[in-house]
Amino acid sequence: MENDEKVIRRALIISSSISALIALGIIITLVLLGGEEQEIMVDEAEVTGPRRSELVVAPTILLTDITSQSGIDFSHTNGAYGSRMLPETMGGGIAFFDYNNDSHQDLLLINSTNWPWTEQPTEGTSSKLYRGKGDGTFEDVTEQTGLDLQNYGMGVAIGDYDGDGWSDIFVTTVGRNLLFKNISGNRFKNVTRSLGVAGPEDSWSTSAAFFDFDRDGDLDLFVCNYVVWSKAINESVDYRLTGLGNAYGPPTDFAGTNSILYRNDGSKFSDVSENAGVRVANELSGAPVGKGLAVHPLDVNGDGWLDVVVANDTVRNFLFINQRNGKFEESGVSSGLAFDNSGSATGAMGIDAAYYANDERLGITIGNFSNEMSSFYVKRGQDSVFSDNSIVAGIGAYSRKALTFGTIFVDLDLDGRLDLVAANGHVEPEINRVQSSQYYEQPLHIFWNCGDSCSRTYQPASNSLNPIKFVGRGASYADIDSDGDTDLAITQTGGSFVLLRNDQTSQNHWIRVTLVGKPPNPEAIGAKVIVYAGGTEQTRSIMPTRSYLTQVELPLTFGLGTASSVNRVEVLWPNGFKDVYKDLTINQNHIFLQR
Repeated sequence: MENDEKVIRRALIISSSISALIALGIIITLVLLGGEEQEIMVDEAEVTGPRRSELVVAPTILLTDITSQSGIDFSHTNGAYGSRMLPETMGGGIAFFDYNNDSHQDLLLINSTNWPWTEQPTEGTSSKLYRGKGDGTFEDVTEQTGLDLQNYGMGVAIGDYDGDGWSDIFVTTVGRNLLFKNISGNRFKNVTRSLGVAGPEDSWSTSAAFFDFDRDGDLDLFVCNYVVWSKAINESVDYRLTGLGNAYGPPTDFAGTNSILYRNDGSKFSDVSENAGVRVANELSGAPVGKGLAVHPLDVNGDGWLDVVVANDTVRNFLFINQRNGKFEESGVSSGLAFDNSGSATGAMGIDAAYYANDERLGITIGNFSNEMSSFYVKRGQDSVFSDNSIVAGIGAYSRKALTFGTIFVDLDLDGRLDLVAANGHVEPEINRVQSSQYYEQPLHIFWNCGDSCSRTYQPASNSLNPIKFVGRGASYADIDSDGDTDLAITQTGGSFVLLRNDQTSQNHWIRVTLVGKPPNPEAIGAKVIVYAGGTEQTRSIMPTRSYLTQVELPLTFGLGTASSVNRVEVLWPNGFKDVYKDLTINQNHIFLQR
């Protein structure tokens, strides 16, 4: 029994053990099992305002699987051969970006490969780059662009690190990472060695982000590392499920690692992790604490400097507050982001952040392991502390059964309110044989943002994919067919990629905003855009690193609902300057150039 509990954490703990672990009493227990959330002793007015009626019904989200007709033929290889190597559960990086500057979103899918010590072939296991045509179809340009990589890939970060106007690619792996310079939109050149960003040969890197932490204009690079892993270590841990044999286990018996912060020094990158304060050690042993799976840079305290949130698996989450002097202060515990609302570390996977209520409330969502609610941390305005409002926000009970990896805020129905999408899938293929409520393949979750019309901000929405299920990992979005709404992409570990066209029929209006900054940051990563329309204020950030191992498109989509005009748009550029634009035409893309 002890072995089984180690293997799948709380997912395999029997009912009596669950009761023992829940310290909030019978009322909370009923809520976590889908009971009445109103019985929770939480001051909801403090978080969501006065209670309102529940008369609003969430719409059905119309999503159409167009993978087969899109020209994308990609299936992720995880190398699984029966011995249950831990990385086999974790891959599936994805990026939407415009590599050739033709204004159409292209798609990069990161593959893993078969293990070198097995006799399985490596042919057909490369990553793939697809050129978008702007009509929902794609062309495979992998070989001609030099991206036919065959390694145990994990995630991806996109950013124009050299400021030449062409988006470059950083790929994380089990092993040495890779940096590819974009040569005028024609091909990619491996510049890893000369730029100094490979990392240790024995590392396991996951999510990564390009951002300007020191406000010197160019893009620096943050790389999450997961656990200390090798074939020998994996075999020595030897997880098993009673009656089933080898199993994928949690990272609890693998040592933690340090993430890496690389400062862009022009001709190379320098590892400034230690001096910058992003290495977090156990106070007693001095060993690294982190087991990072996802990262999201954002300005948490509104001082104009980008901070960093890291989702850590089974250990506390990190919040690195930028001290504006090249250093960060780790403030996860004091800020309320380190643990869930019961004070426990969670199996944190993916992450996203947004001003989800179109006011001063900043929300950070983190997808967690099965039998753990997804976290929904909320901070009001100048408050210094987040509270985990998963239950009162409306996603708590519904997300509890899912094992959530990729999670993203996106306005699917263009009503001007950010919905929440979660890509779910278990890590253990045989989980249903030991826990009847759990499945390896799980449905996509969509939480519709009903704004001020409901007592809970988010309501579970049905979607046209039901009852289709996935072994979901990365989740991303882009407008692939140039119709103004955002479409979705989901990767599956060891399975086929899925492209979902958004076929919403709301007739709501919209605008899209594309920023062109000045070198050395022409993508304007870190900029903030505020749209005033229809009596609301919507705030978005140019930050492609979101979700899990994932990058989303750079253009921003703002749903306008029934508003027929836009009062004004404010752009806060990364250097602190502000531009204001008025009299914008709705239902079209607007390109703003930094002056």
